[in-house]
Amino acid sequence: MDLERTRLFGVGESYGFTTAAGQRGAVIVHFDGRRDIVLYDPADPERVRHTLTLEGTEPRTIAELLGLPLVMDHLTELTPPLEGVETVRLPVPARSPFVGRRLGETRARTRTGASIVAVIRDDRVIPSPDPDFVFQSGDSLVVVGDGASLVKLREVFTDG
Repeated sequence: MDLERTRLFGVGESYGFTTAAGQRGAVIVHFDGRRDIVLYDPADPERVRHTLTLEGTEPRTIAELLGLPLVMDHLTELTPPLEGVETVRLPVPARSPFVGRRLGETRARTRTGASIVAVIRDDRVIPSPDPDFVFQSGDSLVVVGDGASLVKLREVFTDG
């Protein structure tokens, strides 16, 4: 399936798609984090027939139900690009073995080489979480590392 990304000035971005059966739809990603899933009228491809609005952790829950892999959002606006260093936002899966456990138990930096520099919970940013910080379902990690270490960290939070 091909996605067509369109910037919606003052709103966010639209990711349009057409299913194998010919149904047109889109996911609208708003600047405030809200997501809308829209389905277009088959008779009039510009007319929205249905809209489903997802807020908070709802989009992540739906993604997990659909069996989608975790997606890491690149946060390029945090720092100027540095050769070999990336900053990403990594969602903690609801079924992560570290939900309800402390950061220190992950041994994340030792095991992967990536550093967890902040946690986003709901609309709050928790900078520099200490080793006693306890993860919750719906948290997102702000992580710094090279590409390989980021992949390893995602695997740690998915598989243990």
